[in-house]
Amino acid sequence: MKKHIPNIITCCNLISGCIATYWAFQSEHQLALLFIVIGAAFDFCDGMTARLLHVSSPIGKELDSLADDITFGFAPSAIIFDFLCQQHIHHPLVPFLAFIMAAFSALRLAKFNLDERQAMGFIGLPTPANALFWGALIVGGGDWLSSSPLYIYGMLALVFVFSYLLVSEVPMFALKFKTWGWKGNEVKYIFVISSAVMLAALGIAGIAVVILWYIILSALCYKR
Repeated sequence: MKKHIPNIITCCNLISGCIATYWAFQSEHQLALLFIVIGAAFDFCDGMTARLLHVSSPIGKELDSLADDITFGFAPSAIIFDFLCQQHIHHPLVPFLAFIMAAFSALRLAKFNLDERQAMGFIGLPTPANALFWGALIVGGGDWLSSSPLYIYGMLALVFVFSYLLVSEVPMFALKFKTWGWKGNEVKYIFVISSAVMLAALGIAGIAVVILWYIILSALCYKR
């Protein structure tokens, strides 16, 4: 029985993504973001549970990627699509460009399954970070975005930029600690402390700012 527990948790992640997508298409973006966060919690727990129970399996790895593409690829794309549909866009096909990101998320997850370099870090932007960025940006800053005359072009540009980041070769750090000391973990502690300040000051929109800070900090470390 225990060998099925991680896969059950992974399926809870997938179901959370399905529910998030439903709420996205109902224009309930806050609820969609909530279920993306719930899915992220399940995503964290399934891998940890598999390691604790020593029941990792190839099918679990593939199932995890399928679930992640729903929760962290399709669901945020649906949020962007619905947000753009609510705006006064002259060409009706423009909102569909949001789903390019779902395709790049699938490609990123497929690459992750085959890439053995990502044990203690990531190559390219992780899909959960991408999903949280878009959900928080639209929930926390949707009114601000739509007040700008050029926001549609900016959002579409960001869709392409983040799609590239998903499959890029830019190393990005993970919050994994071999030791709890400051030495060797400086970047991680700086990120955690500064992120707490941003979240306290900016609320939900702060999540998007934190993800941007994560990308910038990773890029700065990569250039060192």
